Amino acid sequence: MKFLNLLLLAIPISLALKLLNYSPVLLFVAAGLSIIPLAGYMGKATEEIAIYVGPRIGGLLNATFGNAAELIITVFALKAGLVEVVKASITGSIIGNLLLVLGLSMLLGGFKYKTQKFNRAAAGMHTSMLLMAVTGLIIPAVFLNTHTNPAAEPLSLGVAAVLMLVYLLSLIFSLHTHKDVFRPSQEHSETPNWSKLRALLTLLIATVFVVLESEFLVGGIEPVVKTLGISELFIGVIVIPIIGNAAEHSTSVIMALKNKMEISLEIAIGSSTQIALFVAPLLVFLGYFMGRPLDFLFTSYELIVIIMATVITAIISMDGRSNWLEGAQLLSAYAIMALAFLFV
Repeated sequence: MKFLNLLLLAIPISLALKLLNYSPVLLFVAAGLSIIPLAGYMGKATEEIAIYVGPRIGGLLNATFGNAAELIITVFALKAGLVEVVKASITGSIIGNLLLVLGLSMLLGGFKYKTQKFNRAAAGMHTSMLLMAVTGLIIPAVFLNTHTNPAAEPLSLGVAAVLMLVYLLSLIFSLHTHKDVFRPSQEHSETPNWSKLRALLTLLIATVFVVLESEFLVGGIEPVVKTLGISELFIGVIVIPIIGNAAEHSTSVIMALKNKMEISLEIAIGSSTQIALFVAPLLVFLGYFMGRPLDFLFTSYELIVIIMATVITAIISMDGRSNWLEGAQLLSAYAIMALAFLFV
């Protein structure tokens, strides 16, 4: 967290750029940099509050607000009518967590420890839930791409409702009926480092600034596209997920360096599952009420990279062991996919 605090300097810079109405591109960069530490503080404050309220409610808080910063950014993008950017960010979050985050964790952890172990049973349950979640995104996309004049909106709303129900069931499973099996690494005897008031105020202040900076960020997408010549697809798939999840990504790497690969695996796969089962369906419903219809009509390339990232992660996690070469392989796959999106 400390090394990210320097990026807080981007907050006054972004405010000054906005007030002076100077360079939307620089404003986009400053807003993006400022969201990174703010998202970290949101996550830290949520964790501290979770300790005070107990394991079950705390687990629910962490499960619900794990991708809060990215959700806020995508809501503003949806409000601005950047529907393709929103759908691309869903794709980017899934492959980013599975390939970039997990790959970097395995690579750096593997440099320090020859072989790192994690619970195969827990990893199997995480990946099976992920496969189901991704299936919920892929099936309607395939149907919508292969049928003429499909009822995209009703289908997407129906699938979103089913995915949200499955997410609710997964919370009951992991936080209540099978908590000792699903998350055996969690310890609930932690003592908070912050007071309850400090945690609540930090969460409130960080959320307010994330909302503000997200509006600046989204407002700069079109100028960035025109000025730098990169596509909205690349911004949605690569840039937004990295900005929204950078703090959580650093936590995964730190856990791997402490030889706690099981936690790193849970962060990476759990975050992707939350995106598919909770964030994406929620955005579909929000789009419906905001008059900005959002469907699950992903492009063929987006579907391929989601499937490949999920399958690669499932295969690598089967043996309950990881090493630096597996991390390098995941990062290589991410780099190849990112380059393809860059040249779209």
